[in-house]
Amino acid sequence: MVSSQPTHRAIEAVWRIEAAKIVAVVARMTRDLGVAEELAQDALVAALEHWPATGVPDNPGAWLVATAKRRALDHLRHRQLQERKHEEIGHDLEAQEALIVPDFVDALDAARADRIGDDLLRLIFTACHPVLSTEARAALTLRLLGGLTTDEIARAFLVPEPTIAQRIVRAKRTLAAAKVPFELPRDESLAARLASVLEVLYLIFNEGYTATAGSDWMRPALCDEALRLARVLCGLAPNEPEVHGLCALLELQSSRAAARTDATGKPVLLLEQNRARWDPLLIRRGLAALQRAEVLAAAAGALGPYALQASIAACHARARTADATDWPRIAALYDALAQLAPSPVVELNRAVAVAMAFGPAAGLELVDALVDEPSLAQYHWLPSVRGDFLMKLGRAAEAQHEFERAAALALNARERELLHERALQAAAAVATPATRH
Repeated sequence: MVSSQPTHRAIEAVWRIEAAKIVAVVARMTRDLGVAEELAQDALVAALEHWPATGVPDNPGAWLVATAKRRALDHLRHRQLQERKHEEIGHDLEAQEALIVPDFVDALDAARADRIGDDLLRLIFTACHPVLSTEARAALTLRLLGGLTTDEIARAFLVPEPTIAQRIVRAKRTLAAAKVPFELPRDESLAARLASVLEVLYLIFNEGYTATAGSDWMRPALCDEALRLARVLCGLAPNEPEVHGLCALLELQSSRAAARTDATGKPVLLLEQNRARWDPLLIRRGLAALQRAEVLAAAAGALGPYALQASIAACHARARTADATDWPRIAALYDALAQLAPSPVVELNRAVAVAMAFGPAAGLELVDALVDEPSLAQYHWLPSVRGDFLMKLGRAAEAQHEFERAAALALNARERELLHERALQAAAAVATPATRH
């Protein structure tokens, strides 16, 4: 008998990585996202039943895919029998069984290598179908592709959790009722659905880059998957500037991954990072993608929001040291972004750039204007940023209160620890005020 506790941890880890791929493969067979997710869950239950006794297989992802496919075949048989289409059973099952090959890893690798055959990409475009609202598309795809909980998605959207849960349930029902095909759109349909797909990839990457909850600050698998799909999209839509803009942003952000945590997993903030650990290949790729976006956007006369954010990331990437960062340019880029895609979060980031460029008092003035913004009421970065400005202005007691409030709001354990440390530093500053001469 294999110890169940480490086996369950292994199952949880494998499921976190493979769930989206399993749903995508099964959705291609069943043409129903809701059914595909249920069958994928059945495969997970089977693993929980069998692996504690038999051990984790050499290729756990392939085992889960195989099990889910068999469940899908059973589902198709049952459905066909219910519909009394006996004459079609043999032909359809033969076609479906052809999908089951001895080496599932090879089959998945082949799908990844084939742009049109990329099941995950098909899953994104299906979940982003125009029959759904923009909010529902993003929430459903984050649930299916990112494997995020409804709570994590709610925090990403800054809306209540029940709202997200309702969106996901309704989205699945709508797709099933509309009989939306599980396929990549073409021509004008591709362009029409591209914006929501880019939004989804952006949100998936952000969840991986700074996890909203849990014990780890980053979820690298989500970053890697969002970046991979962004690169695939560049091949699918080579003349779309915002596709290259998003890819540039993700490349440049990913370049910092190794420097964003220390040996213990503790967060290392941007200005304190060892820039020698930034990945030069990803920086070069990001700058090249940004240049492509700029060339394509020249006809429109202005960069889109993703390309603007990539331009901000490029300012950091080009600075050899934190002190060499061109903060006035970053502040100007945030001004442009706030005009093009206004949001409270953009305003908060703009305040940070303004503070770095023109002093903490200027940043605090902008942040104070956001204090009563309802969508930021539970957003821990608002009191965190405000606390940072107050510390720099010598108002340590107020800063301590802000850091404590931010720590209470943070669901990510690493962020909470960091904010508690900042609160203690502020408390120490209060206890031992600077000597005045």
